[in-house]
Amino acid sequence: MIFSRLDIHRRNRGERTLVTLAGDIGPATTPLLRAAVEQCLLDGVTVIDIDLTTVGSCDARGLDVLLSAAQRADRAHARLRLHHPCAQITRLLDATGSTSLLPTAPASPVPPAASDDFMSAATGAPEDPARRPDQPVLKDGIRLRRLTRWQAEDMRADIADLAAESVAGTTGERYYNRRDFLHRLSITARRPSFALLVAETTVLVGCAFGFPMSSEGSGSRGSDGTLQEIIQRLTSHARFVVLTQVVAHPHVQHRDIARRLQQHLLTDLHSSLGITLLHPADRAGQAAFSSWGWQNIGEVVGLPGSVAPCVLTLSVEGQPSARR
Repeated sequence: MIFSRLDIHRRNRGERTLVTLAGDIGPATTPLLRAAVEQCLLDGVTVIDIDLTTVGSCDARGLDVLLSAAQRADRAHARLRLHHPCAQITRLLDATGSTSLLPTAPASPVPPAASDDFMSAATGAPEDPARRPDQPVLKDGIRLRRLTRWQAEDMRADIADLAAESVAGTTGERYYNRRDFLHRLSITARRPSFALLVAETTVLVGCAFGFPMSSEGSGSRGSDGTLQEIIQRLTSHARFVVLTQVVAHPHVQHRDIARRLQQHLLTDLHSSLGITLLHPADRAGQAAFSSWGWQNIGEVVGLPGSVAPCVLTLSVEGQPSARR
């Protein structure tokens, strides 16, 4: 199977940015395009020029992403303009009556992209120690990116598809339910300080999401309070991050992807301990988490539900996770 590719180059000039696309805009690459435009808006850009000179093809879903981005930009009091769209994009705009919604700039030269502003889906870059938590990390062709709640909602279907692919053909497939997964994501996203981190190449290859818990002024009650007490008793940690889900695509680097996601999420949420709960019969899930560095500290009785879940812990690299 041949996967389409989309390289993205970005050059900033004050509150204006030039985004140059090279490749194909289709189902495999639209998440990366959506993320690139959203990042421009998060960075306070007011004019986004998208150069399509080297785009080979764009399907209807790609056009939907561009239209959604233009509407999102308008709500943020910014402008998104297309430069040199290919004939296919022009036909799609005409056929859908979207020309007025997605303005095309006059055929004129656009500023060339600078090499030091290069951002490619297939090219690694060293991690910047001064990087903000919402900025991407590029390493070995894998891009890590923190999503906002709005972005998580926009990509929920893609994330659910990834979760299904990650367990397809394994015994863990019996424990995956798409509706339950989406419900869990929706509930977790309402938590204070919710965080979701994704890993991408030209496609989505991993994600991890969760929320921090702390006894300091949290007023935790019910199941939260019980979980807080159990984890503090087992590990001596009053603060930890509940990683509701960690998913890695069946990719040659899947272990490294999962480990990188986990560690960055814990670091971003300023915690040295992560915990997750798994069904005790989910051997495939437990094996996967074990390969990612998690420790299974056994089944815990007293939490809501008909089955006592297994509690797994993960520490920030170099720090102990449980009391000995």
